[in-house]
Amino acid sequence: MAWLCAGCAPADPGSGGEEGGGAGAGGGATIEAVHFQFTEVVPGVYHAQGASDLVVGSNAGVVVNEDDVLLVDSHISPAAASALIEDLRSITDRPVRYAANTHWHFDHAHGNQVYPPDVEIISHEATRAAIAEGRSNSGRSYELFVGAIPGRIERMEATLDTLTDAEARAELEATLEAQRTYYAQLQEVVPTAPNTTLSERLTLYRGEREIQFHFFGRGHTDGDVIVYLPNDRVVITGDMLVGGLPYMGDGYVNEWAETLDRVKALDFDWIIPGHGAPYQERDRIDHLQAYLRDLWDQSVALHGQGVSAEDAAARIDLTAHAENFGGIPSPGANPVAVLRIFELLDGTAN
Repeated sequence: MAWLCAGCAPADPGSGGEEGGGAGAGGGATIEAVHFQFTEVVPGVYHAQGASDLVVGSNAGVVVNEDDVLLVDSHISPAAASALIEDLRSITDRPVRYAANTHWHFDHAHGNQVYPPDVEIISHEATRAAIAEGRSNSGRSYELFVGAIPGRIERMEATLDTLTDAEARAELEATLEAQRTYYAQLQEVVPTAPNTTLSERLTLYRGEREIQFHFFGRGHTDGDVIVYLPNDRVVITGDMLVGGLPYMGDGYVNEWAETLDRVKALDFDWIIPGHGAPYQERDRIDHLQAYLRDLWDQSVALHGQGVSAEDAAARIDLTAHAENFGGIPSPGANPVAVLRIFELLDGTAN
């Protein structure tokens, strides 16, 4: 469980897991709504983070234009997406006209179905294809995060029957109810592909604001889109960058660091990541690139020696990066990340 992302936990994590962690804050006011907390990073651009027991799975970027709103990432379920749209009333009365999926993972794209046909849902071509083909609600990554939920609920129910301490029982009951609600909400998902795509770049001009959508190369997935606001000096990255270490189970670890070089070439002050708080420290990108390259190089060496992915994950030593990623106390790498690298090396990756 230590390597799992936010998909199975309420709200968006502030720490822990592979995609949690990282200090940071927006530059402006914070507004608490029913389910979301909106932090104004720069005027008109917000970081939306879950602030209740509603599971949202990821961050959302909110760009309030002169006449309309762009939402970046639609969350994990129709319930989460609808809650975000409702809570937007706490910061603006302008309608949502544009939405974007930074990539195809379920926690960023399974709210698409709530948008009416006149809303443009923008993504890379590969993201649209993945959702249309059913990859957002099937396969290893989906099963890793969602498939374990029924078993988790059963274990919590069994534990609840044994608890006599009232405080511990109340805490577990609340967690159990949140998981039951979350799992019920997942049954309502109808994966809905974006209706507007780009191959490399797309630009919107909304009043005085320029909004650029860039595909700089593969990284977290095969279709990561970066939303760049040049005049606001903000980049919204999805899971190409997160508060800590990103999930790599569908990644292209050998290409990711080079893709980030292209992100770094943009002129920006603020990063709104797919998980975790906004931040300004550009050297955090350097730290992730170093980690990715080290992980790749060690994996390649062990693969070449005929070591299995499982054994390689136990032997890889990334403790040199401990200071930058919240502590790595001993050798060992995410087994799913190493398995993915071995698949890339073997030519069997999706």
